Formats: sequence, structure tokens, C-alpha cells
Amino acid sequence: MNIEHIITELEQQDPELHDRMSSRRSAINGLASIGGKLALAAIPLALGSLFKKAYGQSTSGIVQVLQFALTLEYLEAEFYTLGAAAPGLVPAGPPTGAIATIRDHENAHVSLLKTTISSLGATPVPKPTFDFSAGDGSGNGPFKGVFSNYPLFLAVAQTFEDTGVRAYKGQAGELISSNDVLTAALKIHSVEARHAAHIRYMRRNLTANNTIKPWITGKDTGGIGAAVQASYNGEDVSAQAGINIVGINGTGVGVNAATEAFDEPLSKQAVLDIVAPFIV
Repeated sequence: MNIEHIITELEQQDPELHDRMSSRRSAINGLASIGGKLALAAIPLALGSLFKKAYGQSTSGIVQVLQFALTLEYLEAEFYTLGAAAPGLVPAGPPTGAIATIRDHENAHVSLLKTTISSLGATPVPKPTFDFSAGDGSGNGPFKGVFSNYPLFLAVAQTFEDTGVRAYKGQAGELISSNDVLTAALKIHSVEARHAAHIRYMRRNLTANNTIKPWITGKDTGGIGAAVQASYNGEDVSAQAGINIVGINGTGVGVNAATEAFDEPLSKQAVLDIVAPFIV
């Protein structure tokens, strides 16, 4: 397959690529006159340079987002791995199965992100050392005993899942130049949302009056308290795209429903600040 054929195939996948690349096509085709191994070595470099110019950016921004996502997935995978292995922590029956399933999902996310980062020519960030008490390495943070206290374990799990959902949403725009990577990230995002809802369901089963909801109302922490408030700040927005959802079109949509119907993104810095106490 020659370079011209490669470009033709790419144009079929992206019709707008032709216009962006037409001025450079002749230069790229000139590589065909370079013989043997030199031509083979030049093709990846030439195409990489061409894509950077055609799309106006390199893959470095995408890699940064994926490294950020990988760190979050490391945290969740380690958390559920330790939780599933902790003797007597998770009650036998459906809860045990649920935590084991979520653990396996998170480990699959780690594997995918590491493979994707490597395919982009970068080295995946190493897994940090975690302190799940949120004690900055002391082990004596506000969540001390997280792997011996089942309600506390679920509370921390809820916080991680709710934060993860907002984190993926906040970074989706940074991946828009790569359809494959964006698609993969959105697939992870939707599963994290399912995790969040199921963990909330498991917490609801522990309360006598079933007050825990599968969604976030305003910026309420679901009864966890001030220690995790940063994960929920900003969720009390009742307007979307400049439109106030409360009472929209004469409906009876109240403030609570207006905030529950939409999740707000978290910035990368906000997420890093939230998880910082958990990373040694």
C-alpha cells in the first residue's frame, strides 16, 4: 500500500481531511521517490507531522488527559481490589458480587488506558501509593477504618464514583479531536455512572428510611458530610445552556429536579484537589 492509497483511505473516514491536507499531498507523495528502508522510516514521521498540521495539534494534550484518567482508574481499581479482599467487610451475597464486578470493571479500565497511552507513544504513569483514609499518607485521615467499616467503605466508594463521572465529563472536550479515544472515554464514563448509581443503591439498602437517591440533588453529599463536599460543589446548577430549567415551559419542574436532571463537569484541577489526600 503506497502513501497515496493510505491518504485516500483516511479521506474516506474523514471527508474534511482532503481540504486540510491537499496543499501537502504533493510533498507527501514525494516520499515515494525515497527508496527502501529510508522511505519506511520516513512514513510515520511524515504522517505524524502532517496530522499535527492538518488538525492543528499534537497528541500530547490527549495523552495528558488519558494519564489523568489513568490515575483516577488506578485509585478506584486499588480501592475495590482492597475492599473485595478485606475479610468480613462486604456482606455475602449480592453485595460481594457487586463489589467484585466493579473491581473487575475498574481493572479493565486501567488496562485499556495503559494500552491506549502506549499506542500513542507515551509511557503510562505508574500507579501511585494510596492512603484511602484520606490522610495524606498518615493512615489516620477522616476515613480511617474504611476497609473494616462497610457503611464507610460504601460512602467513600460513592464519592469516588460521583467524582469520576464528573471528571470524565470535564475532560471530554479535550478528546474531541480523536474520535476513537473520545468514544472509549465515553464508554468508561457511562459505566462509572452505573457504578455510582449502584453504590448509592447499596447505601440506600443500609438506611431505615431509604433516603439515599441514585442521583445527586443540589450539592448534597447523600449524608456523607463535609469531608467530601468538594466532590459535590457546583452540582446545584438549575440552568443549562442559559435556560432556567425550573418551571420550564410551564411544567412543575422544581429546583431539586432541575439540579438532579443534569450532572456538572469538574475541572482537572478540582479533581486533583479532591483526590490529593488519597495519594501519598
